[in-house]
Amino acid sequence: MLSLLVQNIIEDRPYPEQGYHSCLGIIGLEKRFSAERLEAAARRALEVQARNYPSIKSILEKGLDRIPVRKAPEQTPIFHTNIRCPGYYH
Repeated sequence: MLSLLVQNIIEDRPYPEQGYHSCLGIIGLEKRFSAERLEAAARRALEVQARNYPSIKSILEKGLDRIPVRKAPEQTPIFHTNIRCPGYYH
């Protein structure tokens, strides 16, 4: 997951060189935290689309890498006689 995160960071920047500093900082977090936690933080960051050093550091410091991301509950459409469909307005 870490390699995918690094790839996404580099691809998101207009020039790849702009993402190198951020990626090096993220990889350096392995010294302070473990490689396993960094991988989990990368997975979480990809799920919530947080692609920068401060976000990854915050995930690790707050222990969010150990908590799974909650999925938004699927909502069923509401059917009622007072609710108009999108086709009504066109």
